[in-house]
Amino acid sequence: MEDSDIHDEQELRRPLAMILLGGLYLFFFLLTVSTYGHPAPFFGTIYHGTAAGVLVFLDSLLCLYLFLGLMKRQSLTWYLLLGYNAFEVVNTLTNMLLITPAELEKIVGEKVDTSGLVTSNISVIVAIILLSGFIFRQRASFTNRSKYLF
Repeated sequence: MEDSDIHDEQELRRPLAMILLGGLYLFFFLLTVSTYGHPAPFFGTIYHGTAAGVLVFLDSLLCLYLFLGLMKRQSLTWYLLLGYNAFEVVNTLTNMLLITPAELEKIVGEKVDTSGLVTSNISVIVAIILLSGFIFRQRASFTNRSKYLF
């Protein structure tokens, strides 16, 4: 009887990696929500107004789903995390290649440092790839086989 209690307690314990990933994706959710009302770059085009709002809303919903899936340790979330991160890398690369500094300067209203822009975008891509590698190794922590969050 005691062995099953220990097993149940270990099953309920959330690994530190899952807590940290959950906190990170909660931060991503809050960061995405905070960009509502601003222009949104998406696959080489900068969207304004309603289109930008819809993109930010959908991205926020996805980040919220990823956060909740991490907290529930849902196995489907593992795939979604890797897919979302791959999508973000492709989107960042596309934006970096197709959106000119002149377009950004028009939106920002001041001079944009081209080398700093490239450096920050490459840094983001490297960070997402490293994060994806970490998530890939955490597959065993996603133990909830349910297809639904609720």
